[in-house]
Amino acid sequence: MLDTIFRDAGRSGLTEDKPEGAIDSTGLDATHRSSHYAWRLGKRYRMRKWPKCTLVCETSSHLIASALFTRGPSQDAPWFEPALSEACRRMPIDRLLADGGYDSEANHVTARELLGIRSTVINVNRRGKRAWPRGRYRRQMVRRFHRRKYGQRWQVESVISRLKRRLGSHLRGRSEPAKEREGLMRIVTHNLMILSQGP
Repeated sequence: MLDTIFRDAGRSGLTEDKPEGAIDSTGLDATHRSSHYAWRLGKRYRMRKWPKCTLVCETSSHLIASALFTRGPSQDAPWFEPALSEACRRMPIDRLLADGGYDSEANHVTARELLGIRSTVINVNRRGKRAWPRGRYRRQMVRRFHRRKYGQRWQVESVISRLKRRLGSHLRGRSEPAKEREGLMRIVTHNLMILSQGP
């Protein structure tokens, strides 16, 4: 379904010829109970695990090109490659924006050398006392970081906020496959709502 949506978006001019992508992740609630009810329960209602969604969107149209549903809490970086590979099947990403949670030389290499993305702008996550990164691409981020371009990363945060406000932040499914199906249905619905508005 997402493939069809992106084909239609390209024909209608909704997506750019050289799209800019951004990746981020967010946690979701695994219950239909309200946040007020959860607050009233206090310590008796502390979730140790929750559904986590890693998504890649186009910054200009806010269309979501890929979404992976896993369980949190977990690190962001390991889900970079599968989410980005799926997104690149649907749109030829020219530049990718990501925060420090996805900072690793391997992720730069995956994006640029394996998936053919021209530019990656990933905020450097300083580790320990080392001031100068060892990897080639991470050194580029230190020498000439495109702050103006990186400023557009907030677009993916806007997409996440829009998704939660319009379609809800909780998943009612009981099993993990049911939660994933429900989450993907919301992604498709989000894209169809944008597509119906036109360019």
